Amino acid sequence: MAKIEAAIKEAILRGSRRQTRALTTPLRREVRRLRLTVAQLRRDVAALRDVAGQWRRTAQSTGWRPEVSDAELRRARLSPRLIQKLRARLGLSQAALARLAGVSAGAVVQWERARSTPSGQNRKHLVALRKLGRRDIKRLLAGLAERPPAARPRGRRRGGPRRRAGRRRR
Repeated sequence: MAKIEAAIKEAILRGSRRQTRALTTPLRREVRRLRLTVAQLRRDVAALRDVAGQWRRTAQSTGWRPEVSDAELRRARLSPRLIQKLRARLGLSQAALARLAGVSAGAVVQWERARSTPSGQNRKHLVALRKLGRRDIKRLLAGLAERPPAARPRGRRRGGPRRRAGRRRR
Protein backbone atom coordinates (compact mmCIF):
# COMPACT_ATOMS: atom_id res chain seq x y z
CA MET A 1 0.00 0.00 0.00
CA ALA A 2 2.87 2.34 0.75
CA LYS A 3 4.18 1.98 -2.78
CA ILE A 4 0.84 3.03 -4.27
CA GLU A 5 0.65 6.02 -1.94
CA ALA A 6 4.19 7.04 -2.83
CA ALA A 7 3.44 6.64 -6.55
CA ILE A 8 0.27 8.75 -6.23
CA LYS A 9 2.12 11.41 -4.24
CA GLU A 10 4.90 11.40 -6.84
CA ALA A 11 2.39 11.80 -9.69
CA ILE A 12 0.60 14.61 -7.87
CA LEU A 13 3.91 16.38 -7.20
CA ARG A 14 4.98 16.04 -10.84
CA GLY A 15 1.64 17.39 -12.04
CA SER A 16 1.72 20.27 -9.60
CA ARG A 17 5.31 21.13 -10.60
CA ARG A 18 4.36 21.07 -14.27
CA GLN A 19 1.34 23.24 -13.61
CA THR A 20 3.34 25.61 -11.41
CA ARG A 21 6.06 25.84 -14.08
CA ALA A 22 3.45 26.54 -16.75
CA LEU A 23 2.05 29.38 -14.66
CA THR A 24 5.35 30.85 -13.45
CA THR A 25 7.34 30.78 -16.71
CA PRO A 26 5.39 33.69 -18.29
CA LEU A 27 5.64 35.56 -14.99
CA ARG A 28 9.42 35.06 -14.88
CA ARG A 29 9.71 36.39 -18.42
CA GLU A 30 7.60 39.40 -17.48
CA VAL A 31 9.71 40.04 -14.36
CA ARG A 32 12.90 39.83 -16.45
CA ARG A 33 11.45 42.28 -18.99
CA LEU A 34 10.37 44.64 -16.19
CA ARG A 35 13.83 44.51 -14.58
CA LEU A 36 15.44 45.47 -17.88
CA THR A 37 12.91 48.30 -18.27
CA VAL A 38 13.64 49.55 -14.74
CA ALA A 39 17.38 49.42 -15.38
CA GLN A 40 16.93 51.46 -18.57
CA LEU A 41 14.72 53.96 -16.73
CA ARG A 42 17.37 54.33 -14.02
CA ARG A 43 20.01 55.08 -16.66
CA ASP A 44 17.67 57.61 -18.28
CA VAL A 45 16.96 59.29 -14.94
CA ALA A 46 20.69 59.46 -14.16
CA ALA A 47 21.34 61.08 -17.54
CA LEU A 48 18.50 63.55 -16.99
CA ARG A 49 19.85 64.40 -13.53
CA ASP A 50 23.22 65.17 -15.10
CA VAL A 51 21.57 67.46 -17.65
CA ALA A 52 19.49 69.13 -14.93
CA GLY A 53 22.67 69.69 -12.90
CA GLN A 54 24.37 71.28 -15.89
CA TRP A 55 21.36 73.53 -16.45
CA ARG A 56 21.33 74.46 -12.76
CA ARG A 57 25.04 75.30 -12.83
CA THR A 58 24.57 77.31 -16.02
CA ALA A 59 21.64 79.20 -14.50
CA GLN A 60 23.60 79.94 -11.34
CA SER A 61 26.70 81.06 -13.18
CA THR A 62 25.00 83.59 -15.42
CA GLY A 63 27.82 85.88 -14.51
CA TRP A 64 28.33 88.69 -12.15
CA ARG A 65 25.83 91.52 -12.23
CA PRO A 66 27.13 94.75 -10.74
CA GLU A 67 24.87 96.62 -8.36
CA VAL A 68 25.63 100.30 -8.81
CA SER A 69 23.19 103.20 -8.69
CA ASP A 70 23.09 105.71 -11.52
CA ALA A 71 24.14 108.52 -9.16
CA GLU A 72 27.13 106.48 -8.03
CA LEU A 73 28.01 105.74 -11.63
CA ARG A 74 27.93 109.44 -12.57
CA ARG A 75 30.07 110.45 -9.57
CA ALA A 76 32.71 107.78 -10.11
CA ARG A 77 36.02 108.77 -11.60
CA LEU A 78 37.90 106.18 -13.60
CA SER A 79 41.30 107.35 -14.67
CA PRO A 80 43.94 104.96 -15.99
CA ARG A 81 45.85 105.27 -12.76
CA LEU A 82 42.73 104.49 -10.68
CA ILE A 83 42.10 101.38 -12.75
CA GLN A 84 45.68 100.24 -12.12
CA LYS A 85 45.32 100.90 -8.38
CA LEU A 86 42.04 98.99 -8.29
CA ARG A 87 43.71 96.06 -9.99
CA ALA A 88 46.64 96.17 -7.57
CA ARG A 89 44.37 96.44 -4.50
CA LEU A 90 42.34 93.43 -5.61
CA GLY A 91 45.41 91.47 -6.69
CA LEU A 92 44.17 90.99 -10.22
CA SER A 93 45.97 90.57 -13.49
CA GLN A 94 44.75 92.44 -16.54
CA ALA A 95 43.27 89.21 -17.88
CA ALA A 96 41.38 88.53 -14.61
CA LEU A 97 40.00 92.07 -14.54
CA ALA A 98 38.95 91.63 -18.15
CA ARG A 99 37.09 88.40 -17.29
CA LEU A 100 35.27 90.12 -14.43
CA ALA A 101 34.35 93.11 -16.58
CA GLY A 102 33.35 90.93 -19.52
CA VAL A 103 35.85 92.48 -21.94
CA SER A 104 39.09 91.42 -23.58
CA ALA A 105 42.44 91.80 -21.88
CA GLY A 106 43.38 94.25 -24.64
CA ALA A 107 40.56 96.54 -23.56
CA VAL A 108 41.99 96.69 -20.03
CA VAL A 109 45.40 97.51 -21.47
CA GLN A 110 43.83 100.32 -23.51
CA TRP A 111 42.09 101.70 -20.41
CA GLU A 112 45.30 101.66 -18.39
CA ARG A 113 47.26 103.37 -21.17
CA ALA A 114 44.56 106.05 -21.55
CA ARG A 115 43.91 105.13 -25.17
CA SER A 116 40.24 104.53 -24.38
CA THR A 117 37.88 104.83 -21.44
CA PRO A 118 35.36 102.31 -20.17
CA SER A 119 31.78 103.25 -20.84
CA GLY A 120 28.33 101.80 -20.33
CA GLN A 121 28.26 98.36 -18.77
CA ASN A 122 32.07 98.21 -18.57
CA ARG A 123 32.15 101.35 -16.45
CA LYS A 124 29.43 99.91 -14.24
CA HIS A 125 31.47 96.74 -13.70
CA LEU A 126 34.57 98.70 -12.69
CA VAL A 127 32.68 100.95 -10.28
CA ALA A 128 31.05 97.89 -8.68
CA LEU A 129 34.43 96.17 -8.32
CA ARG A 130 35.53 99.00 -6.05
CA LYS A 131 33.09 97.77 -3.39
CA LEU A 132 34.47 94.23 -3.34
CA GLY A 133 37.38 92.70 -1.48
CA ARG A 134 39.89 90.05 -2.46
CA ARG A 135 37.76 87.18 -1.10
CA ASP A 136 34.75 88.31 -3.10
CA ILE A 137 36.89 88.58 -6.21
CA LYS A 138 38.26 85.05 -5.70
CA ARG A 139 34.70 83.71 -5.41
CA LEU A 140 33.62 85.55 -8.54
CA LEU A 141 36.60 84.29 -10.51
CA ALA A 142 35.98 80.73 -9.32
CA GLY A 143 32.37 81.02 -10.50
CA LEU A 144 33.50 82.35 -13.86
CA ALA A 145 36.02 79.53 -14.22
CA GLU A 146 33.20 76.94 -14.12
CA ARG A 147 31.55 78.45 -17.17
CA PRO A 148 32.88 77.42 -20.55
CA PRO A 149 34.78 80.22 -22.29
CA ALA A 150 32.89 82.10 -24.98
CA ALA A 151 33.75 81.19 -28.53
CA ARG A 152 36.05 83.65 -30.22
CA PRO A 153 34.80 85.19 -33.41
CA ARG A 154 36.53 83.91 -36.50
CA GLY A 155 38.11 86.39 -38.80
CA ARG A 156 41.36 87.92 -39.88
CA ARG A 157 44.13 87.66 -37.34
CA ARG A 158 45.42 90.97 -36.11
CA GLY A 159 48.98 91.96 -35.52
CA GLY A 160 50.67 89.70 -38.05
CA PRO A 161 52.19 90.58 -41.39
CA ARG A 162 49.66 91.04 -44.15
CA ARG A 163 50.11 89.33 -47.47
CA ARG A 164 49.05 90.91 -50.67
CA ALA A 165 47.15 88.89 -53.20
CA GLY A 166 49.32 87.88 -56.11
CA ARG A 167 52.66 88.08 -54.30
CA ARG A 168 54.08 85.03 -52.65
CA ARG A 169 56.48 85.13 -49.79
CA ARG A 170 59.70 83.18 -50.11
